[in-house]
Amino acid sequence: MSTSGECLSKKARCLASGKGTRRDKARLIEGLRLKHTLSDLLSIAKLARSSFYYHRASLSSQDKYAELKQRIRDIYHQHKGRYGYRRITQTLKNEGLIHNHKLIARLMGQLKLTARIRRQRYRSYKGACGVIAKNRVKRKFRAGAPNRRWLTDITEFKVGDDKLYLSPILDCFNNEIISYELSKRPVYDLVKQMLDRALKGIPTKRTEQLTLHSDQGWHYQMKAFANTLKENNIKQSMSRKGNCLDNALMESFFGSLKCETIYIKKPKTIEDLEKQIHEYMHYYNHERIQLKLKGLSPVEYRTQSLVQT
Repeated sequence: MSTSGECLSKKARCLASGKGTRRDKARLIEGLRLKHTLSDLLSIAKLARSSFYYHRASLSSQDKYAELKQRIRDIYHQHKGRYGYRRITQTLKNEGLIHNHKLIARLMGQLKLTARIRRQRYRSYKGACGVIAKNRVKRKFRAGAPNRRWLTDITEFKVGDDKLYLSPILDCFNNEIISYELSKRPVYDLVKQMLDRALKGIPTKRTEQLTLHSDQGWHYQMKAFANTLKENNIKQSMSRKGNCLDNALMESFFGSLKCETIYIKKPKTIEDLEKQIHEYMHYYNHERIQLKLKGLSPVEYRTQSLVQT
């Protein structure tokens, strides 16, 4: 084979330029061997024969993580991009596939798979317009049993010029959303109906050790709200003024909800948004694992704890 530029194919001229790694050169040489002799190609590339065979073997060998990568893709897309490397590592562990989280993070980087994080917050504080309860929770968000410590708040969604408000109650025992209400206006009934639905789920005698914590939003300062809690022997607790960290667990839930719904698939109408939220609430309670819950979903964790007791 002639070494002149006129006799070389485009790939061969690229090989002769000396650019690229030895691995890259081995890949080019393998593709040119049908037209040119190996000795000429090695001479042009200034690559040792042993080096060529080494890199060719490496190129032809199957990716040892091929199956793992495919399972990572499956889990990622199954959860619509909501899982980062930690939850994917835990999901694999639940399936009996034990891998270091650093490996999963590296493979996800290669696959260009990342979880999205973004947060917004609706503020319902309008000053002191009723009774302000003391902060009984004091950022102690853990509970030893269900229905001991509840958190609540309101968040706002926007679709074009329309708005939708969500009011949920979260149980600190297993981070389960035990009740929620949606409304196109942040009226008091939004909170009232949410609370009534939550109370229907537990016997009155089981509320004696229960505390409901919120911010100082006007809904929670209403006399009707405080009376309902008192009638059910529920202690009321409120965050300090303007301190969202006092209700950080609830804020964290809102962040997860938004980045795992509307930031993945933007709804076109309020009706689409309502459907997304209803679907997510079921997914969050029954399917979405949490590392703090030993890799279980909230409902799985509660069910397991009841069986153990």
